[in-house]
Amino acid sequence: MTVETLGRESSWEGVRAVVGGLGVSGFAAADTLQHLGASVVALDDGDDDALREKATLLEILGVDVRLGSGSTARLPEGDIDLVVTSPGWRPSTAILLEAAARDIPVWGEVELAWRLRGEGAAPWLAVTGTNGKTTTVQMLEAILRAEGLNALAVGNVGTPVLEAVMNPEPFDVLAVELSSYQLHWSSSISAEASAVLNLAPDHLDWHGGLDAYAADKGRIYDRTQLACVYNVQDAETERLVEEADVVEGCRAIGFTLGIPAPGMIGLVDDAIADRAYITGRLSSAAELGSIRDLAAADGELPAPHNVANALAAAALARAHGVAPRAVRDGLRSFTPDAHRIAEVARIGGVRWVDDSKATNTHAAQASLQSFEHVVWVAGGLAKGASFDELVIATRDRLRAAILVGRDRALVAEALARHAPDVPVVEVDTGETDPMDRVVEVAASLAREGDTVLLAPGAASMDQFRNYSARGDSFAAAVHRLRDRP
Repeated sequence: MTVETLGRESSWEGVRAVVGGLGVSGFAAADTLQHLGASVVALDDGDDDALREKATLLEILGVDVRLGSGSTARLPEGDIDLVVTSPGWRPSTAILLEAAARDIPVWGEVELAWRLRGEGAAPWLAVTGTNGKTTTVQMLEAILRAEGLNALAVGNVGTPVLEAVMNPEPFDVLAVELSSYQLHWSSSISAEASAVLNLAPDHLDWHGGLDAYAADKGRIYDRTQLACVYNVQDAETERLVEEADVVEGCRAIGFTLGIPAPGMIGLVDDAIADRAYITGRLSSAAELGSIRDLAAADGELPAPHNVANALAAAALARAHGVAPRAVRDGLRSFTPDAHRIAEVARIGGVRWVDDSKATNTHAAQASLQSFEHVVWVAGGLAKGASFDELVIATRDRLRAAILVGRDRALVAEALARHAPDVPVVEVDTGETDPMDRVVEVAASLAREGDTVLLAPGAASMDQFRNYSARGDSFAAAVHRLRDRP
């Protein structure tokens, strides 16, 4: 018996599977494999209250759960047929190298989900990219639902793909956000349509370099059935389409902030124009809505990168056959998540904006380029990235920079090299939350008409639980400033 041949209707009795990590995806994998009849061992080096609660639930079901330091040092003794890895575990993790040496298949939760789809399963519209993935799949979900489809945004966005695939009430279509980590451990996914939104250096410490990172992103295009969607303004995404092994008849569809050529979706003035999915695309276009459909409640138009996200979502939805009206109605109904260029307050003519989700330099650059004069709050865990290109591209917008976190010196050094006239303040509060001090300094530096922008360009885990906690702390500090007598 080999697990490579097993699917949803197969008997998994006799299969011994190891699940690495008990995060959201690991819990779903352990639960599902046990339900299918496999013998499951779940491993996690952590041992906090949340993990123990998950462990208790899994143990009631019959999963062998091993928590605590050293639990993931090596594979359990005995024969093992499959390892399902946490998406955050590096390929160099000891038990993954051990699995490879023993020719044991290593899958991610997403790969397992693909293999467990039932007959007539919902097609996948898959999205990856350095930035914009979550926003795009949420826009895509809104468009699909406007068409009347039972659709759900899943994957790296929150709901595990496996949970959606195993749902007893099947979906019509899934909008699937995939990280480079998840794609690295996927080998058989065949999306109906797929997109790489953009490519910039990120997670280089995990992948070992930019080429490996790009190659893992490009895996999303392999075996795509109908449409490979690429960013006309990012030539690397088109190159990945050209190199992909797709299903015969699959088309390359570009999205652009400019006027679209045939085979693209783009902009004509404020209108979203489709020259990809209409029969007369050589000489005409179909209007899918307007960028004003994405305007905020105060009428402010979206930043260019969010327009690009909307164009990519439209291209994927149109590949699935939705009507132009659904694109317009879906974008009108879309509400972005917190911590994505979210205005916190306006105090004395200064705008305070939380973009804590900008956890890499590419996202921070897009955020900074959305405002004319910025007091920039940056720093955290750089993940192997350089800040030089970011500073060069945005230095004319910077009023000042306030730097926090473990790798703040990298940002300071880039500013010293490329923007020496920009005032820089480093805030070091040790283990304590720095945001009250950050906001105090920012208020002293900002002038009327400026934007104080939290767009760190780095991950948060050196000082905060996650980027949401970092954004919440910033917003709370701003509100305390606003409420002072």
